[in-house]
Amino acid sequence: MLIATDAAVKEAQRVMEVCNACRYCEGVCATFQAMALRRTFSGGDLDYLANLCHNCTACYHDCQYAAPHDFDINVPVALADLRVDSYTRYAWPGFLARAFERNGLITAVVTTISITVLLALAMLFINASTLFGQHVGPGSFYKVVGHGLMVATAGLTFGFAILAMIIGGVRFWRATGGGPLKLRNLLSAGHYAATLKYLDGGHGDGCSTVDDRASNLRRIYHQFTMWGFLLCFAATCVATVYDYGLGLVAPYPFFSVPVLLGTIGGVGLLIGPVGLVWNKLKSDPRPLQLKHFGMDYAFLGSLFLVSLTGLLLLAFRETSAMGVLLIIHLGFVLGFFLLLPYSKFVHAVYRFAALAKFAGEKR
Repeated sequence: MLIATDAAVKEAQRVMEVCNACRYCEGVCATFQAMALRRTFSGGDLDYLANLCHNCTACYHDCQYAAPHDFDINVPVALADLRVDSYTRYAWPGFLARAFERNGLITAVVTTISITVLLALAMLFINASTLFGQHVGPGSFYKVVGHGLMVATAGLTFGFAILAMIIGGVRFWRATGGGPLKLRNLLSAGHYAATLKYLDGGHGDGCSTVDDRASNLRRIYHQFTMWGFLLCFAATCVATVYDYGLGLVAPYPFFSVPVLLGTIGGVGLLIGPVGLVWNKLKSDPRPLQLKHFGMDYAFLGSLFLVSLTGLLLLAFRETSAMGVLLIIHLGFVLGFFLLLPYSKFVHAVYRFAALAKFAGEKR
């Protein structure tokens, strides 16, 4: 694993020591409750606190030591720096961890290459009458791209992404002293994550905005994004059962379970990412780490484009545009899977682990 940058660690340590002496924000969120249980802060403690932070910025707007005070305390920025640094250090394999540093550019390049290569291969190896033909009924997708090739490509890339994130999560858990996993702590973490409890600003009214007012919009857009992704994943799982368990071949009717789940989830993945980008653009820039926004925008853009191309494919699947739309959609999916362990998505893994550790500490 890579070593945390001294500057990020020292600043997070300084900020946490001042906050621990003050404790005005102790009731704001889980980060400050966990902080109050400590007198000193090791590297593992700081990584834990950084990933427990949801960046609601309430502490910044409540802080009496924020700039222009000489202490210049800015908890959201200090923990965001260390949080992104932790993504790199716990990533597996290590030689791919640098993808975090220029994530926006790398995401654009990998996605463009994926689509270009797939389109080029389609033009070379798929007959024009097949690629641009009109295919209707079960198995129509597989007339353009073979079932085995589609499953192997998606399965291998997604399988690698899952493996890489599990290894990264285990590294994080060990480094932060997570200890034995307990079911009740995992259930509590699931509740915190599902409700996005710690995006409520500590008072239930949501994250602080530029004029110190509170708003739940960021929490709502996160819900659209999170549940949209989970519904799309559920649609894929149900379609797998249909295919291998029931012998039903895609594409499925519109009112079938996988299509309904995927459609609802896809709409959520259009609304959520757009809303989150809009919310970032109008947020107070002082407690935000703008230099990390490229990673955020790249991830949200990928989710949006995967969803958009999927919904277009659904809408035009019985027309002559289906073949090209299928290839483009698969290109976006492939690029998304390849970069999944090195994108903002990993924050879900580390934050869930931090929430599980916090649930244990609360008890």
